[in-house]
Amino acid sequence: MTGDGGVQSAADDQRLVEGTVLRGREFEPVEGRVVVEDGEIVAIEEESVESDAIVLPAFVNAHTHIGDSIAKEAGGGLSLEELVAPPNGLKHRLLRQASTEEKIAAMHRSLEFMAEAGTAAHIEFREGDVDGVKEIRAAGENVPVESVVLGRGSTDAMHAADGYGASGTNDADFERERAATAREGKLFGIHAGEVDSSDIDGAMDLDPEFLVHMVHPEPWHLDRLADAATPVAVCPRSNLVTDVGLPPVSELLERTSVALGTDNVFLNSPSMFREMEFAAKLFDVSATEVLRMATVAGADIANLNCGLVAPGRDAKLLVLDGDSHNLTGANDVVRAVVRRAGVSDVRDVVR
Repeated sequence: MTGDGGVQSAADDQRLVEGTVLRGREFEPVEGRVVVEDGEIVAIEEESVESDAIVLPAFVNAHTHIGDSIAKEAGGGLSLEELVAPPNGLKHRLLRQASTEEKIAAMHRSLEFMAEAGTAAHIEFREGDVDGVKEIRAAGENVPVESVVLGRGSTDAMHAADGYGASGTNDADFERERAATAREGKLFGIHAGEVDSSDIDGAMDLDPEFLVHMVHPEPWHLDRLADAATPVAVCPRSNLVTDVGLPPVSELLERTSVALGTDNVFLNSPSMFREMEFAAKLFDVSATEVLRMATVAGADIANLNCGLVAPGRDAKLLVLDGDSHNLTGANDVVRAVVRRAGVSDVRDVVR
């Protein structure tokens, strides 16, 4: 179906995805088709097609906590520490009170929403030690979203997961966890600079694969970022809700790669459409840069072969309805995708 869907089968092992294709790292709009074989993009063919679809990479959400899906919009008016500080922040108390079945069911619903909203993968900082890792694996069964799970708590959680996700060096030094994660060759991420700058140097001393938040970097922290080329995952909607300030996204982008995350589900919907629109309208960055933050930047952090429409990449594609009431007549396709598209514009997600 090309005129209204943009996706058609060409052979048993081949699919053609037609429309305006946002190609490569610059998301250059080209009319044509993406040729997919055995789940891999093998070619992008430029030519006139009948489809009005918009084809772009599916999203990679670079920072989530979906365990707290059990309590959406709980804790209104509380400070960040009251909301999420371990071990007795509201989130942690609610998680202890919830049954395993309740947590799995709630996470499953959030993952289903993410799948419908065009997310191919997310990087999850998972509370609950080994049991927490097992719970999100159970929640993700039969949901077409790849969960890159970073365990928290013991190093056993790291061994059961895809790496370790640390809370911040004001909570602990995390040197033992960092060393164990490095020995396993797994991903290590850590929160830094969310409330103030006091934990940034300690976090960077651990040589993490990426930092989360970086709302309050000092000039020397930005220099360290540039020297180490350490990526940052920013979560501006979450930072606004918790009243900690906003990250200096333009300055961060001048030094390193920056990815977008939606953070806690009990604070924000895990919608990358909403996160993109917020970032694009709040910060002095281009729509192309924001789309890069929502796709390939997160994929690069997690070592995933998606996030771009380019030959050799996994064919995890988002197909939008370019003739929807919301998107029809767009003069700048990339700006329209970033600043106004939403879940209602999704026609298909190719995986």
